[in-house]
Amino acid sequence: MPQLIARTPQEWVEAVLSDFNTFLNDHAAAEKKASGMAMSMALHYRDKERLVTEMVDLAIEEMMHFRECVRLLHDRGLHLQPDEKDEYVNRLRQQVRGNPQHMLLDRLLIGSIIEARGVERFGLVAEALPPGDMKDFYQAITASEERHNDLFFDLAEGYFPEEEVIARLDELVRFEAGLLVSLPVRAALH
Repeated sequence: MPQLIARTPQEWVEAVLSDFNTFLNDHAAAEKKASGMAMSMALHYRDKERLVTEMVDLAIEEMMHFRECVRLLHDRGLHLQPDEKDEYVNRLRQQVRGNPQHMLLDRLLIGSIIEARGVERFGLVAEALPPGDMKDFYQAITASEERHNDLFFDLAEGYFPEEEVIARLDELVRFEAGLLVSLPVRAALH
C-alpha cells in the first residue's frame, strides 16, 4: 500500500466545507469516472481473470457510490453538474509508460495512489462533518477507498515482482507529492 509523502493542507478542508455542494458534485463525478476506469481495465486486460473479476466488482461498487452521491445531491435540492477536468488524475495518468507490461503496472499503482489520496481526503471530510448521515456516508466511503487502495496494490504485487512494484511505486509517489502541492486548492476531491 502506498505511503503518500505530501499531506492535504487544512485549507483544502476549509474550501470543501465552505462549498460543500460543489464538492459533493465533484465527488459524484469522481465515482462515475472510477467506475468507467474499472470497466476499461477489465476490458483491456480480459486475459487476466482475477483482474477482470475485481475490476467488474469495483465498477459496480463505484457506480453504487455514484448513485448515493446523486441521492445526496437530490436531497439538497441540487442536480448533477457537468464534469470538470481532473488535472490531478490526468497528470498522474500521463506517467503511464507505453510498453504493455509497464502500462499495466503503472495503471495499477496509479489507481492505488489515487485511492490512497481518497482515503486521506474523504477521511478529513468525515472528521470535519458534524454527526449525522453525511458524516456516516464519508466514513463509509473512507473505508471503501482503503479497500480499493489495497486491491490495486495487491493486484500489482500479484502480477509483478515485488522489487519492480516498490521501485516504480516510489517514483510515482514522489511525482504525486509534487503534483499535489502544485495544484490549486478547491472544493473538489483532487
